[in-house]
Amino acid sequence: MTYCTAVRIDAGLVFLSDSRTNAGVDQISTFRKMHVYEVPGERVMVLLSSGNLSLSQAVASSLRVQMKPAGESGEMAQDGPHSRSTATADETPQADDGRNLGTAPNMFSAARIVGETVRRVHAREAAALKDFGIDFNINLIFGGQIRGEAPRLFNVYAAGNFIEATSETPYFQIGESKYGKPIMDRVVDGDLSLDEAAKCCLISMDSTMKSNLSVGLPLDLLCYETDSLRVTRQAMIDGKDPYFASLRERWGEQLRKVFSELPDPAYWP
Repeated sequence: MTYCTAVRIDAGLVFLSDSRTNAGVDQISTFRKMHVYEVPGERVMVLLSSGNLSLSQAVASSLRVQMKPAGESGEMAQDGPHSRSTATADETPQADDGRNLGTAPNMFSAARIVGETVRRVHAREAAALKDFGIDFNINLIFGGQIRGEAPRLFNVYAAGNFIEATSETPYFQIGESKYGKPIMDRVVDGDLSLDEAAKCCLISMDSTMKSNLSVGLPLDLLCYETDSLRVTRQAMIDGKDPYFASLRERWGEQLRKVFSELPDPAYWP
């Protein structure tokens, strides 16, 4: 299972993902679900993924290969520090208009490229998956900033279509979203600082981990500051992280304290 969330606020964007995948109680693995595409000083884009791991990896790798200059090797460093994957440019053609994430003029165009890449992977894999009784299951959060426009955030679906975050709906969740949604609904608004938004996302993740053991550490957290056009605040949070451990403990304590202070029901004598 997966839980990923991202928030668009005036100060920038916050992205958070877990890294646990499982195919049964005895097949639990760790794969990073955050992919960063950056041209420092020009553009920063982040992709979060849930669903079938092979499909999300195919989409993320295809997008990265599309950005490579012609003739450059298909091998690329992935977002994790120890993993590598290979692909070739002829397996991952450019978007329908010849653009890629490195040349898209704006984030809407970049989101279209992500959607088109999802459709290409569907065309290549969906029939074979169906023969084995496997659905084409992928859901993505994609956001970032390209020089000349404000940061933007999108939720991209398995059909390649997408919606954009607004001031009324400033965050997206994918995967196991129901446990972490209440805190997001109560707290998130455009006036939050990046640190406050990150704290809210981490509490949302803690609530999800508390209620669903298939979501777990380590976590990937990235806070992007509006107009910085480079990644400067990114962290991998594991079971030894003192801040997250303290946050989980104090949040639980404060919830119990507030609960004990609430009046008992007064519906009967």
